[in-house]
Amino acid sequence: MKSALGWVLFLSLSAFLQWRGSMAQWIPATATFYGGSDASQTMGGACGYGNLYSAGYGVMTTALSTALFNNGATCGACYQIKCDPSKSSWCKLGKSVTVTATNFCPPNYALPSNNGGWCNPPRQHFDMAQPAWEVIGVYRAGIIPVFYQRIPCRRSGGIRFVLNGNPYFELVTISNVGGSGVIRAVWIKGTRTDWMPMSRNWGMNWQSGAYLNGQSLCFRILTDDGKMVTFYNVAPYYWWFGSTFSSLLNF
Repeated sequence: MKSALGWVLFLSLSAFLQWRGSMAQWIPATATFYGGSDASQTMGGACGYGNLYSAGYGVMTTALSTALFNNGATCGACYQIKCDPSKSSWCKLGKSVTVTATNFCPPNYALPSNNGGWCNPPRQHFDMAQPAWEVIGVYRAGIIPVFYQRIPCRRSGGIRFVLNGNPYFELVTISNVGGSGVIRAVWIKGTRTDWMPMSRNWGMNWQSGAYLNGQSLCFRILTDDGKMVTFYNVAPYYWWFGSTFSSLLNF
């Protein structure tokens, strides 16, 4: 028990130090847009959120280049982005927009990084949902230079848990996370089990190999700013695969 507690405290401190280093800095990057004027083509994506409206994110979202995506570990992060008018005449002056990372912008090595391969490493690039991009840029530009900073996420309502898988494989999609927005670690507990660590499968899908059918489920989440919240009795004992439950709590 002591070793487990020590490991949790270590994770919390490590997460906080990494989070502090990523916040409150304006960093140069570039931004394009995708998904259409109604952002309908941004649904789904490499973070696994599916319908971004039901996940709590709407149309103010972005895909991240390899340098920012961190193999999906940055899913859920919030960024404030503004156009750099010193480098472009296509900026909307005085405007900024807050977006959530919900997708991956893959590299295109067939094109040079400064002419079409915008998401090629090591570029820091945002491929934003078109409604979000048009808050700060004029449509005709296509691509604009920007400054960005990571900021805390403000969410409405509690965290959402979507349960999928089979009796010996639970795959839980976790969304609408406030605060840092980025999950560092997750634990799950059934009525008849102790707390068990989950592992990140892809995006914000977390997996467990325990048999938990017929048990109410609790979750414990550590975000990358070192904060931890326990969500008791999120799913009742009669939960089923394909069901969605919302907690009353958030960060």
